[in-house]
Amino acid sequence: MKLAAFTIHSQKHIGFVQGEQAISLNTLDGRFPQCLRTFIEKSEELLPLAEQLTEQPINADAVFQISDIKILPPIQFPEKIICVGLNYIDHCRETGMEPPISPVIFSKYANAIVGHNDAVEIPINSNEVDFEAELAVVIGKEAKYVKEEEASDYVFGYTIMNDISARDLQFKDGQWSRGKTADTFAPTGPVIVTKDEAGDPHNLSISLELNGEIMQDSNTSNLIFSIPQIISFLSQSMTLRPGDLIATGTPPGVGMGRDPKVWLKDGDKMSITIENIGTLSNYVKGDLQKEEG
Repeated sequence: MKLAAFTIHSQKHIGFVQGEQAISLNTLDGRFPQCLRTFIEKSEELLPLAEQLTEQPINADAVFQISDIKILPPIQFPEKIICVGLNYIDHCRETGMEPPISPVIFSKYANAIVGHNDAVEIPINSNEVDFEAELAVVIGKEAKYVKEEEASDYVFGYTIMNDISARDLQFKDGQWSRGKTADTFAPTGPVIVTKDEAGDPHNLSISLELNGEIMQDSNTSNLIFSIPQIISFLSQSMTLRPGDLIATGTPPGVGMGRDPKVWLKDGDKMSITIENIGTLSNYVKGDLQKEEG
């Protein structure tokens, strides 16, 4: 099932996506929350109910055209946004870094979350903003001290994240927080695909286009650390909770690895496509204060 959060006439809904239509679960049944994070927390009860509704005749008043709604980030306020750095060998090479011996972990915060077709804003203090296409895992239930062989049981589904990075700030600081979690630096969506429909998460094509030109083109089979390894590794230190997002790393082709380097600028359009999940598109907005100054 492809699940989305959206608004229509200023009213929030969650629903499932079929082709070019979104079907509101809230309109079909009053038991559904208006928040996908809450839905995931209660997924043992609510996911089977949603699946039953997809098999029944759908009332016309619950059906909306995608073009008529505003797609929201699937999880607007996750407890945790955890990212894995340097998780594709070729990306390590293009950055001049050695492949890690254990997952490289950093965090983003909820201020960075934006949705499909939203703007990515270049901050006033950076001139080197970069793109990173990533498969993101959505945690489905509380996970602590998880074994690798059991890790997939804790996955609800998958979505797309663009790990926007201000490289000048990232490397100036000696740690990555400021350069990675500026406002709008975690575009996410447009949907969450439940794990039963996503296929093998370690064999999905992943690509990013910038202004129509393919910049990144790879497959999740090239991950250094698998999703079960990452979940198990994290859960030894922290409790993962429903709705937490784990971005699994980016393949080669980012702007900083190119000659000449490619930095995002006002008016650019990025589109990330991951097989079986969909396409996440965002445009870039330059900082007006910086331009005026």
